[in-house]
Amino acid sequence: MAAPAAVGSYAQGVPSPSAQKLAEDKGVPLANVAGTGRDGRITKTDVVQALNQPAAAPAPVSKPAASAAAAPAASSAAFSREVRRVKMTQLRKTLAGRLVSVKNETAMLTTFNEVDMTNILALRKKYKDKFAEKHGVNLGFMSFFSKACAEALKEFPAVNAAIDGADFVYHDYVDMGIAVSTDRGLMVPVVRNVESLSLAEIEKEILRLADRARTGKITIEEMQGGTFTITNGGVFGSLLSTPILNPPQSGILGMHKTQERPVALDGQVVIRPMMYLALSYDHRIIDGKESVSFLVRVKEYLEDPSRLLLGA
Repeated sequence: MAAPAAVGSYAQGVPSPSAQKLAEDKGVPLANVAGTGRDGRITKTDVVQALNQPAAAPAPVSKPAASAAAAPAASSAAFSREVRRVKMTQLRKTLAGRLVSVKNETAMLTTFNEVDMTNILALRKKYKDKFAEKHGVNLGFMSFFSKACAEALKEFPAVNAAIDGADFVYHDYVDMGIAVSTDRGLMVPVVRNVESLSLAEIEKEILRLADRARTGKITIEEMQGGTFTITNGGVFGSLLSTPILNPPQSGILGMHKTQERPVALDGQVVIRPMMYLALSYDHRIIDGKESVSFLVRVKEYLEDPSRLLLGA
């Protein structure tokens, strides 16, 4: 049995010459070796035993609690240096070419406004069940916006026109392009003669065309010939954007997310469901006054939707 170490002995923890040499050769920290020799001296046998024992796991280091705002450290396994090359689809290639052409060949500008959605939300809430029961389709936002734009386009025909060479081409009808997101990319089927359709008829036609687009049954003819387009980035959470023209059209309306915000009304600050609207237009045919006035008119129709129901 090893002799107990004397308290305060000078020999406690001191290696013998042979133990010192072995520890240095094998890289054994002497601080981790318990001495069993006389007065606690470290022997060669102690070093051998320490060498044969598995290394103890390091003691956890106490760290201050991370704040709630601190982001967790990213794992190195999450990073990759791989590169994938995917051939562009013909649809995406065509779309890319058209978008570049729009930027290069039109004088595109965007004007903005905002609309208080209180009355539309109240109207939908009041009549949505009766509307669905009678027409077999839900009463959505898009029919209100389509009808509001169609009425405003009658008053500002340049926004519903196009440029063909040296000619301005005006349309006495509204064929409304409605942007639809699909697995194949963005498609814009066209609802014909929106100015002559009821809200229910617009909703049914949008639903029919959107379903055909998403199932891959849409035809080229159903996506051609639009005179004006509406796109809704709000379904993806967009609060504000500048939509790009859909050639050869001269105007496109961008809808966005409805968000409650404080607004001034009759000298008081109130919370209202507000939506930003954006009108991108070709300045070659549409003047600034026309674009702003058109968007204001759309705003007025949307904030008083009963005018759309009455056709006034």
